[in-house]
Amino acid sequence: MNNSIKAALALAALLTAAACNTVEGVGKDMEQAGDHIEDRAEQANPGK
Repeated sequence: MNNSIKAALALAALLTAAACNTVEGVGKDMEQAGDHIEDRAEQANPGK
């Protein structure tokens, strides 16, 4: 296999891994924001 093809495949794998970590981080941030909103809603409407 040509060295430039190997380098391109390695770069593609690296970018894919970085994108997955970014999406995972955004998902965690969204979950925390949802939890915060839920907590505030429960404080505003206790017993519901």
